[in-house]
Amino acid sequence: MSDPISAPQGATAAGAPVIVLENIVQHYRTGSGETGPRILDDVSLTLRENEIVGLLGRSGSGKSTLLRIVSGLTRPASGSVAYLGQPVEGPIDGVAMVFQSFALFPWLTVFDNVELGLRAKKAPREEARRRALKAIDVIGLDGFESAFPKELSGGMRQRVGFARALVVDPNILLMDEPFSALDVLTAETLRTDLLDLWVEGRMPIKSILMVTHNIEEAVLMCDRILVLSSNPGRIAAEIAVSLPHPRNRLDPEFRQLVDRIYALMTQRPDPTATREGLFAGLGVGMSLPHISTNTLAGMIEEIAADPYFGKADLPALADSLQMEIDELFPVAETLQLLRFAELEEGDIKLSPAGTRFADMETDERKKLFGEHLLAFVPLAGRIRAVLEERPSHTARAARFLEELEDHMSDDYAETTLRSVVNWGRYGELFAYDENSELFSLENPQ
Repeated sequence: MSDPISAPQGATAAGAPVIVLENIVQHYRTGSGETGPRILDDVSLTLRENEIVGLLGRSGSGKSTLLRIVSGLTRPASGSVAYLGQPVEGPIDGVAMVFQSFALFPWLTVFDNVELGLRAKKAPREEARRRALKAIDVIGLDGFESAFPKELSGGMRQRVGFARALVVDPNILLMDEPFSALDVLTAETLRTDLLDLWVEGRMPIKSILMVTHNIEEAVLMCDRILVLSSNPGRIAAEIAVSLPHPRNRLDPEFRQLVDRIYALMTQRPDPTATREGLFAGLGVGMSLPHISTNTLAGMIEEIAADPYFGKADLPALADSLQMEIDELFPVAETLQLLRFAELEEGDIKLSPAGTRFADMETDERKKLFGEHLLAFVPLAGRIRAVLEERPSHTARAARFLEELEDHMSDDYAETTLRSVVNWGRYGELFAYDENSELFSLENPQ
């Protein structure tokens, strides 16, 4: 068997197809176990040799689901997956994955964690030892072979994850937000080191497919970026990145690409689509993110203040607030849903109501927020109407949760209800007792 770590690789032109996905469809499972709304809808992609491809999108776009389908760990509801020209019916032997969490066995040393995959493949002991030591050396962990995970920093633990993936000699490396659990400086160092290994041909892999919600990370690392829309996940755009490595974040072309992607991710696919179309479902079945009213109010105040004065460029706002798109976009889109702001071409602009909110005192803010919540979030209106109709002016949360579960997964239903509970409390539309799980029009205390 050849030495996997020294196999040739480099930043050459993309070559033959390695993975081909055609017309992939996948569904949520509702709380009743039935087939729910689509997670992925008619997704097709080709991963070729000698390229890094990024799957970029927000929560709900099906990025991680798509990655599991590529690996063969999950079967799609419909569509086809082929690896090196052969249909995929189960886990693919030539694929390795690096996860967001470090996923190390705490009772094993660095060496044992890295060697584990080779032992599972029943590689000869001496060969397994040689390959594990080589992988540890390449990934920059020489000297830590006998250390346990608890002795390592987060960045070093993730390096163990990379070494463990590379040692099995994969054709494809799948990465599911591998840098998101790290601090900014550690993530930057690990990205740079990984790119250096790739460009210098010191990794055995033919292709990399990575999931990210960091736009700058995608532009920094990838040769192609597939932008996924949300609810359901579809490929909204494919962007080729021809900038040579190493890439400079301050390069005007780099910044233009970042701005272009922000604009793509904030435009409506249909010019006639409503603001509610940004969220999954319609009416009461609309899926909502879990965002605190303090965060919403803070975003309004930030946009209203110097240097934005009511209109902000989203990349600049993300930088100033140190927020990634999975944090920034749900806040911005919730403000748009509530008619406190409008998103357009990568910018966010306060509406007249948003400007008034920024200038109001607390009680006035709560009243305005409650009015907008009733007007633009159907579930909030439904809860309020049920409470007003009943003589007891009370209703159990399970009554609304079951209704939501007809439209979405259990997790999304719980998140949606929790959001409306918090927003409704702030807007003083209703009270909610956590212990009895009961809505009411009066404070249960």
